[in-house]
Amino acid sequence: MTGLPSAARIRSNYAVVLAALVFAVAAIFIADTLTDYAVAVAIFHTAVMLVATRFLGVRAVAALAVACVVLTCLSFVLTPSGDYKIGLINTGISVVAIGVTAYLGLKLKGAEAQIHEARERITRIARLTTLGQLTASIAHEVSQPLAAIAASAGAGRRWLTQPQPNTEKALAAVDRITRDADRASEILDRVRRLARNEAPASSIFDLNAAVTEIIALSSSAAGASGAVINADLSESLPAAFADRVQVQQVVSNLLLNGIEAASAVPKRSPRLTVTTRLVQDRLTVAVADNGPGLSAEAAEHLYDAFWTTKTGGFGLGLTICRTIVEANGGRIWTEASPLGGARFAFDLPVAGDKP
Repeated sequence: MTGLPSAARIRSNYAVVLAALVFAVAAIFIADTLTDYAVAVAIFHTAVMLVATRFLGVRAVAALAVACVVLTCLSFVLTPSGDYKIGLINTGISVVAIGVTAYLGLKLKGAEAQIHEARERITRIARLTTLGQLTASIAHEVSQPLAAIAASAGAGRRWLTQPQPNTEKALAAVDRITRDADRASEILDRVRRLARNEAPASSIFDLNAAVTEIIALSSSAAGASGAVINADLSESLPAAFADRVQVQQVVSNLLLNGIEAASAVPKRSPRLTVTTRLVQDRLTVAVADNGPGLSAEAAEHLYDAFWTTKTGGFGLGLTICRTIVEANGGRIWTEASPLGGARFAFDLPVAGDKP
């Protein structure tokens, strides 16, 4: 496919517009000179100025305005007939109109340039913000499988350095490392999908099995804090239709948040309950804890990006959870927990409701 390069095409269009404006100015000058003083043809120079401010640069518009004023005055001198005083008045009005139109046009050009610069600045800020959110999201989501890999590696090393190495348990630790590494890779892929606003990789899967897997993965974090996780999973649930890995990310985030909240209450054994239910043809997953609950301020800003009450927290966990749940056709909400703390719940479509 042939054609002018973009820069050459722009220069060509610019030359065409400039030639048309020069022709119009010349035609107005000739008509104004040949007609009677009472016919103020020069006023049409204002239309030329309006077109010029749309297509030409600031310097070109200013030069054209000066040319129009000079030609208007010259036309007055060369006009052969009519009342001189009327011609003088019409010429003055035309010159003022040309000057005012040029001034307003140049102001408009300046305002457009400022708007364009502000739009570019906002675009750069938006890109930087998106990049920061993506970076923080990756760090937040990958931290758990990386911590699990480190823990499994340490356990495997201990099993191998014993006087009588336990190769069976060491191999089990290696299997966990492989599984968590694959999970970290899947999480990175899903985070990139979210950043690009791509549709989730939805599929039909067993929700209870997915939740049970995440509870098992969270056992090390629960054990380190002394928390007990109880699973209350409804039997005979229909299959879910969503992105399995993303749903597991949500459950994992909610579990870790619940463990941290429940562990923050002194003289109380941390307890969590994970439930699955079928409610009005929607699959519901909930994580309840016996932590301190939520203050009014926390409840108001709970899902705001970069807002957190945790020291060293990113403030993105629940924001990511909401983004994931909504991308998978569900919603997430928070309420008081029957255990005394907070209860986070979200719902998902069943497989029969897939598009």
